[in-house]
Amino acid sequence: MTGPLAILIGPMAAGKTSVGRSLAAQLDVEFADLDALIVQADGRSIPELFAAEGEPAFRALEAETLERALREHHGVLSLGGGAPMHPLAPERLRGRPVVLLEVAERVAERRLSHGVGRPMLEGEDPMARWRQIAQERGPRYRELAAFRIDSGRGSAAHVARTIIRTLQLDQRTDPDKETA
Repeated sequence: MTGPLAILIGPMAAGKTSVGRSLAAQLDVEFADLDALIVQADGRSIPELFAAEGEPAFRALEAETLERALREHHGVLSLGGGAPMHPLAPERLRGRPVVLLEVAERVAERRLSHGVGRPMLEGEDPMARWRQIAQERGPRYRELAAFRIDSGRGSAAHVARTIIRTLQLDQRTDPDKETA
């Protein structure tokens, strides 16, 4: 089966993008973020897509983009938190190097306090919404994951090195290089 060397999944603020970039740099391969591929294909930001089309239309575009990325991308692929929830995701991801990045709530809260543009967390209590979403999605994430890594321990580069060892991938750059 061809496709990505590693596919990163997990809840919002698990570090899928930062770890994915570092992993790709350490392996000297391309990095693709599914949300960025969606924005590139549609021309609108994720918040704009949600506002204009709603979540169901966004999820359909996300599923279509995932299918294409699994065929065409051969580096590291990071999925948005909801992508694994699509009904076709288990079939599409089965047998692939799917890595679940797990993150403690306190770490997620710290990371989320610095960001914006997360339509799924809009409302009065973003962390209550994060907990709800993480709980709802957790069983699917665990079902799809070939490997589970705690992404709250160490830098993105450290987590990437852990993934390299776990997946037994060839590291092509300096192992001590701290990439973000």
